Amino acid sequence: MDNRARIWLDGDLVEPEQATVSVLTHGLHYGTGVFDSLRAYATPDGPALFRPGAHTERLLASAQLLKMPIPFGADEVRTALRAVVADSGLDACYVRPIAFRGEGPLGVSPRGCPVRLAIAAWPWGAYLGDEAVERGIRVTISSWQRIDGRTHLPAAKACAHYLNSVLARVDAEDAGFDEALLLDDRGELSEGSGENLLIVERDGTLVTPPPSSSALGGITRESVLELARDAGVPVAERAITRSQLFLASEVMLTGTAAEITPVREIDGREYGDPGSVTRRLQALFADAAHGRLERYRHWIEVVAPVAA
Repeated sequence: MDNRARIWLDGDLVEPEQATVSVLTHGLHYGTGVFDSLRAYATPDGPALFRPGAHTERLLASAQLLKMPIPFGADEVRTALRAVVADSGLDACYVRPIAFRGEGPLGVSPRGCPVRLAIAAWPWGAYLGDEAVERGIRVTISSWQRIDGRTHLPAAKACAHYLNSVLARVDAEDAGFDEALLLDDRGELSEGSGENLLIVERDGTLVTPPPSSSALGGITRESVLELARDAGVPVAERAITRSQLFLASEVMLTGTAAEITPVREIDGREYGDPGSVTRRLQALFADAAHGRLERYRHWIEVVAPVAA
């Protein structure tokens, strides 16, 4: 992170060195925090946030699930998102809002620890590298199971949940893979360590696991499904078994950071170069995010006009 832009913290834009928290912060010790992530893309009218309303709603919903009353409303959060991007001076950037329990009684109970909110922005290209977007990545099915509703609330984008993802990703990298896929409690596919999973079946249907698989409700995933439907691609939300995964004609991962990343190999099973559906969706998504498709202009929110 080489950007020196100011950080929005509890209502004010402050210099990075002023955006500090105590080592006795409850969220640091117990993972009591939620976050979201979105991108601002360069458009003909200036930098524009991609679906800020949906991301703000998900952030607030995650906090609600964890009984964390964020002291800012949706409109205030969206205003802050725009302020951070405008202040950064970047044409395109990654934006990270995070709410967490601050300093207070350092017992397991978070009561008495105030909820704080910070937002930062920085340049971030392709999450898994430019080559990954073009050629695809190598993936393994992890031995770690995706968290489920008996122990966590998978619908929340909670900080603590990502230890599960960290374990899967580190093991995958240690084994020479780029990413990991996790199974749910039924042994069916859930998601990647930080992305949603979509496959193209041999009849051309685009399939993704449902929320009951413990997969996070991805906003990029939702956008890709809508783009596919509008383009005439059959779409289904249903369970995906290993057999169905291995027999798929195309596999891709989606997320704010990953955008649409093709998968070229899973545990030694080759899928070849990215297929026609993947390439078509990549192009449509890029055009929508950069404000080149009028049909999806409601997805973007321009931060500031281009200087004359």
